[in-house]
Amino acid sequence: MAPATKWRRAAPTRKAQASRRSRPSRSRAKSQPRARKSAKPGTGGGAFFHVEVRPKTGLKTLRTHDIGDPGGIERVAGRGASGSWSTVTWLISKALAHREGDRLVADTTDARNLLRTLGAQPRHVRGDRFTAKDRRNVPERSKPAPAPKRAERRNIKKAQAARRRG
Repeated sequence: MAPATKWRRAAPTRKAQASRRSRPSRSRAKSQPRARKSAKPGTGGGAFFHVEVRPKTGLKTLRTHDIGDPGGIERVAGRGASGSWSTVTWLISKALAHREGDRLVADTTDARNLLRTLGAQPRHVRGDRFTAKDRRNVPERSKPAPAPKRAERRNIKKAQAARRRG
C-alpha cells in the first residue's frame, strides 16, 4: 500500500499557462532562466598569455604539454594529417610575463629564453593573445653547426697524437 502523503509536482495554473501562451515566442524565450555564458576567448580573463605560432587549421588533435614547473609555460601541440606533431601555441603564465603596450615582456629567465627562441617578437592581437613565428627549422645536414664539428675534429686529432706518443 502506498504511503498516505505522496509528493507530486505542482501543476502550473491555467492562468499562468494562458499568459505564457499569449506572449510572442521571443518574449517567452527571454523570460526563461538563463545560464551563465562562458567568456569569449581572448578577452583577458585567463591565467596565461597565448602566443600563437601556427594556425590550428588542418590539425586533427591538440595536446597541452607542461614545460618545466607546473603552471609556468605550456606548449600546445597539434597533430597533422601526416601524423607529425608541431607547436601551435605557447602558453606563458601571467606570473612569468607582462604586457607593455603591444609587446610581451618576460619577467623570468624561462619566459625570456622562450621568447628569445621564437622566430619573431610576439605581436599583440587582442586580450591575452599574441602572434609570433615559430623558430626556424634547421635541416639535419647542417647539424651540428660548423664550429662544434671543427672542435670535434681537433679533439680527435689531439687524442690520436697522444696515443702515438705514449
